[in-house]
Amino acid sequence: MISKGRVILMLILGGAVAVGVTLAYAATKMPDKDIVIESKEVFEKLTKSPVTFSHEKHKELKCTECHHEYKDGKNVWQEGQEVKKCGECHKKEKQEKMAGLKDAMHKLCVDCHKKIKAEKKKTGPTACAKCHPKKEGEKDEGDKK
Repeated sequence: MISKGRVILMLILGGAVAVGVTLAYAATKMPDKDIVIESKEVFEKLTKSPVTFSHEKHKELKCTECHHEYKDGKNVWQEGQEVKKCGECHKKEKQEKMAGLKDAMHKLCVDCHKKIKAEKKKTGPTACAKCHPKKEGEKDEGDKK
């Protein structure tokens, strides 16, 4: 017969495992709402408005088409691993073989949209103002005053 203390210990351990699995799943599952990409940690001053990104509209893609961690020229990131903010690796300016954040984001997003558009399929925007909409009265850094 199992002692009362062992039963309690097994229940506590079982509960801890369940909580751990739940937290790990919640931390790695695809967000069910849009996310806003601002990258304020990289760009001290934003010259364009933040981008609202919808995982829902991109659910047909493999996660590794956007999320990556390269080692020896291969993407070793796997679904379920922690998703880092792009600015953790991509800095404001290009560094060695690492693209700057602006170039990396535009290459990833805009180039993909242009490729799909060339295939005559419905896709996301390729024009600046479609991803970075101006707010009323807002001027881009390059606009005349």
